[in-house]
Amino acid sequence: MHDPIREKIRERALAAGFDAVGFAAAHLGDEARNGLREFIARGYHGDMGWLAGTAERRGDPQALWPEARTVIVLGVNYAPEDDPLGVADRSEAGIVSVYARGRDYHDMLKRRLKALARWIDGEWPGALKLFVDTAPVMEKPLAQLAGLGWQGKHTNLVSRQFGSWLFLGEIYLSLTLEPDPPETDHCGSCRRCLDICPTAAFPAPHRLDARRCISYLTIEHKGMIPVELRPLIGNRIYGCDDCLAVCPWNKFARVAHESDFFPRAELTSPRLAELAALDDADFRRLFSGSPVKRIGRNRFLRNVLIAIGNAGPDLPQLQTAAERCLDDAAPLVRAAAAWALSRVSPAVFRNERDARLEAEPDELVRAEWERKPDAV
Repeated sequence: MHDPIREKIRERALAAGFDAVGFAAAHLGDEARNGLREFIARGYHGDMGWLAGTAERRGDPQALWPEARTVIVLGVNYAPEDDPLGVADRSEAGIVSVYARGRDYHDMLKRRLKALARWIDGEWPGALKLFVDTAPVMEKPLAQLAGLGWQGKHTNLVSRQFGSWLFLGEIYLSLTLEPDPPETDHCGSCRRCLDICPTAAFPAPHRLDARRCISYLTIEHKGMIPVELRPLIGNRIYGCDDCLAVCPWNKFARVAHESDFFPRAELTSPRLAELAALDDADFRRLFSGSPVKRIGRNRFLRNVLIAIGNAGPDLPQLQTAAERCLDDAAPLVRAAAAWALSRVSPAVFRNERDARLEAEPDELVRAEWERKPDAV
């Protein structure tokens, strides 16, 4: 028998612009909790100490909020119109992850969730809470329990209707509602997502070592990216969509209809030389309303300069951009510029090295000047 309250909420949510709606009991099984513990125990979370610090609440919805009885999991489709990998062979341009080419999805999703939550509270007064990727919620296991999809071998959610392209948000209810049937795994023997990963970040199916993941390295990681991984990043300057983009289930996805997710022209194929010239004010202006803004100008230029270092020696404008950044005020940017120059122009790097080492006060930057130039 269908729960009438559940179906009314589902109808309202779909009318409000959500593309997927599911209901789950506010409980996660041992598999999800044990998987999180193993992820942390192996150190796969890298610099993300907040994952370890919130593991207990993350693994149990009722530890986060004891009154929770039902979780509404809601999804919004952000499938791109074009191939996300189409810029990979344009060395003078950078790749920004699909989710970050438009406006920050958190803002739109939170507004929509708040409106739905107000309506629910007006119809069935009682306690509820909402979350959008900013609280310790294991949203992908909950989405699978709610029938929205399953966690693929790349650990991301896969939907039979939307492929790998769903933003998720949750509303916790104190109401006990009938749950939807959970979704089962439909990956079969496919391993495209594992095989395409440039940095081999998957030690096994359904296991991610974030310390090797380009999304982690270009967004969450604060320092210099390990030298052995830099050449593998290519021209990805914010995030990575490779494992998402190759999923066969994407053939059923429909292009996103939400205008906030339409890509900005300047972020679809941005030129690396222009990005490397951004000062802080320019960076904030360009990325106003974008999730890219949260990593700050210095980390972003680190990513841009690594992409420049991977571009090869035949683009003089990129050599000029790297040389200009050698005198940047931020040590992280200077360090990345030194590595980029060692790649695009080893001769210039060698000519500059002794003078730069003598004048350079920062150990991080000195380490890059002391490194032997890579062969180009």
